[in-house]
Amino acid sequence: MSLSPEISTDLPQVIVPNQHVDDRGWFSETFHEMRLHDIGIPHRFIQENQSHSKRAGTLRGLHFQLPPAAQAKLVSVLRGRILDVAVDIRNSSPTFGKHVSTELSAESGRQIYIPVGFAHGFITLEDEVTVMYKVSNYYAPAYDTGIRWNDPDIAIPWPVRDADIILSEKDKRLPLLKEFVSPFVYDGNPLGPLMVRDLK
Repeated sequence: MSLSPEISTDLPQVIVPNQHVDDRGWFSETFHEMRLHDIGIPHRFIQENQSHSKRAGTLRGLHFQLPPAAQAKLVSVLRGRILDVAVDIRNSSPTFGKHVSTELSAESGRQIYIPVGFAHGFITLEDEVTVMYKVSNYYAPAYDTGIRWNDPDIAIPWPVRDADIILSEKDKRLPLLKEFVSPFVYDGNPLGPLMVRDLK
């Protein structure tokens, strides 16, 4: 189910939840559906996932689900730090294959919104990292796929030497972008620098 946003900005965005700090620590509303709607995020999130990575240099991605099970994601870090990446895979997009990235950490509390039509991945920047992400559609193994993390046509500058990156066997076998026929529709908004939106 989707909402109709007041602002049409269905591109990757960094979300900054407001933190209330006192001598005990801090409190933050990390998810508020209507406030997300107000800053242009059209999706309703219906499933929540967590991953824990034991070692720095663990790379998960670049993942997405195909229609009709395509997912938007809202990603945050509960422990540690990651470099999070979104790659435009919308058919006929002038920025097809281009990517944006940002560092997320438990300390900053920042999140990233990954719309439908973007492949998603991240690499851990320290040991013992826990990532949580909400998705707008249920996990559907038959539609689950991705693009290879080191695709030369995307050329993501991962901050870890290739030889030190830890990958699943599944992610090692993902196809290259040139082998992928995209079913995702370009909506007229090319990928640009990441917008940073305060969730207040």
